[in-house]
Amino acid sequence: MASALTVLFLSCWLAGHSGVWGSREYPKPTIWVSPSRVVALGGNVTIRCEGLYPDMEFFLRKAGDQNQQVQWVPDGTMAEFPIPSVGWEDGGSYTCEYHRITDQNHWSYPSDPVKIIAAESSYPKPSISLLSPSGGVSLGGAVSIRCWGQHQGVRFVLNKERRHFPPVDSDGSEVVFRISNVSREDGGNYSCSYHSRSDPFAMSYPSDPVELVVRDRSESPAPPGLTSPIIVGASAAAVSLLLLLLLLVAFVCFRKTRARKGSAPRPSSTSCMGALKAPAQQDSPYASIDEGKETQTLPQEPDPGTDGLTYAKLDGRALQAKRGGLAPAPKPAQASMYAAINVSRGPPQ
Repeated sequence: MASALTVLFLSCWLAGHSGVWGSREYPKPTIWVSPSRVVALGGNVTIRCEGLYPDMEFFLRKAGDQNQQVQWVPDGTMAEFPIPSVGWEDGGSYTCEYHRITDQNHWSYPSDPVKIIAAESSYPKPSISLLSPSGGVSLGGAVSIRCWGQHQGVRFVLNKERRHFPPVDSDGSEVVFRISNVSREDGGNYSCSYHSRSDPFAMSYPSDPVELVVRDRSESPAPPGLTSPIIVGASAAAVSLLLLLLLLVAFVCFRKTRARKGSAPRPSSTSCMGALKAPAQQDSPYASIDEGKETQTLPQEPDPGTDGLTYAKLDGRALQAKRGGLAPAPKPAQASMYAAINVSRGPPQ
């Protein structure tokens, strides 16, 4: 008789959970606690349960408690179950599930459990940081979050809206939470806290939040206060181009200055080619000798660079006319020639 009752009880229990009275067709909802699963006595906390479809009725169940909370959500996909003043009795493990309001025979699978810990706030808040040089991570990448406090042998909890991370025990005073295959849902603010491992629990205040930025693979990180390599390369190229332009302008100015200096009159010349200047120039250092004209006075001290030579301009047509008894013809332009006379040595013997 007892065996028959046991079998009947198990059959009823299995029927309720296997779908004889209601089939499990909807995917399990997501459950999380905000702002943290570890809450101080007298504090407030909210348990949220989110499904995939609207017009659902949600059920919140606590392990070991026959009572359940029910909430109908006709327009949204998330139900909220607030606990305004947490007491010792509110600590424990919670799950949620849902079914369609118009069809109570089709249920969702139960959510993963989430545990609320009610504790005394006796530990100082921990510190938190991202183990990432840029403060962000690309889609599909991995990131680590470090949390450390002032007590050893405690249990650390990582808190984020809409996420549930398993707690991590530490023999020291810090832990590292690693997130692999990062998705867009992983972006946002994180905080951490820690508490003792045994009841009665003592807990810390939550840490200050830290933000995780999730980027596309094609995006390049640009941390605040630093210049990315692309910007550095572009700046270096711009500076190099500016220096090149300045050098080019300086070279052009130098050439023009040299050209102007080359066209200016020179007091002496070191070669015969340098002495061949146009007769029209008025600053020529050469003496002009012409028939019937008085010879100009030559300089008394010859230029050392000319080896003691002084140049005189001779009129060839005038000399030829004197030898042949002919009258000198009008002198055409540029018809004169030059003869070198060594003034210091005298006329040739």
